[in-house]
Amino acid sequence: MRDLLELTPEGLYCPQGDFHVDPWRRVPRAVITHAHADHARAGCDRYLCSSAGKLVLRSRIGAGSPIDTLRFRESVSFNGVRVSLHPAGHLLGSAQVRIEHGGLTWVVSGDYKLQADPTCEPFEHVECDVFVSESTFGLPVYRWQEPEGIAAEINAWWRANRDAGRTSVLLAYSLGKAQRLAAMVDPSIGPIMAHGAVMKLVEAYRSSGVRLPPIDRVPPRARRVGDGRGLVIAPPSVLGGSWLRLFGESSVALASGWMMLRGVRRRRGFEKGFAVSDHADFPGLLTAIDASRAGRVLVTHGFSEPLARFLRETRGLDATVLPTRFTGESSPDAAEKAEGEAVDDDPETLTEAVEADADFGIGEPS
Repeated sequence: MRDLLELTPEGLYCPQGDFHVDPWRRVPRAVITHAHADHARAGCDRYLCSSAGKLVLRSRIGAGSPIDTLRFRESVSFNGVRVSLHPAGHLLGSAQVRIEHGGLTWVVSGDYKLQADPTCEPFEHVECDVFVSESTFGLPVYRWQEPEGIAAEINAWWRANRDAGRTSVLLAYSLGKAQRLAAMVDPSIGPIMAHGAVMKLVEAYRSSGVRLPPIDRVPPRARRVGDGRGLVIAPPSVLGGSWLRLFGESSVALASGWMMLRGVRRRRGFEKGFAVSDHADFPGLLTAIDASRAGRVLVTHGFSEPLARFLRETRGLDATVLPTRFTGESSPDAAEKAEGEAVDDDPETLTEAVEADADFGIGEPS
């Protein structure tokens, strides 16, 4: 039986429906899971995304190309191929793409998480024959703390800095993570401010109906913004530049799943790290894959070979690696590059950090 999707130089392609899912290059029709740069490339002739994610996608690809939308669980047909979008829980409007034709169903999950997030729709389990899953954090060492615990840690750090007269600078990806963090923290501690790149997407979220606390744009030439009381949310690209000097004495932290590893924290030199991610942890990946009831799983983006091997050996699934042109968040450096942050890339560092911090072996999680 012919596959519904095949890998081409442009990315995943559906020949019968004549569309690509998250293409790597310009194509006539792109079905987009979400608006992160490694999934949504500018320049395609026409896009299809969830209605919830339209404004975010437009803010990323610019004006010009038409964007068609579907409400979640609504479907459209392309040459007899039925396509519907289902919540992925990764960020506002993020979707899993369900593709059905000839009695066969595929689901391309994109990036996803199962943790609760007030800024986006919760992940929806979708049964299928073939499930395409990310594996960004596809090792047993990655198990996230509950959001309430992380929020308490961030609030305690911010409160201590405020009491000492230090500005709290929290680095996070400008799309998704930054807005989620703003919704998690306690605005009664002090004023919340954001870098312009973050504010552009805060405005897209608000225009899409997401409620966020008051957030002010950091002015371009101010000094000691927030009088040492504020929380500033900014992309990691501000490190090493003059922008941080706006705040006088400050404490800088990074919010990322990679902060779970002590080796990564040490190498990156952050004063504080919070292990919060918009991707599923290892148990979350297994939960989503099991719930899909798929007999075949294609694993991509991240620790794909270890996870595929685990699925073959413990689940008896037909699990293989789906190559990708982009690494997404498969390492701390690659993750920042995918979001447009300029950093040095050392592909061996993450493996060294994992091996130094935890058992790298694959086994059933306890």
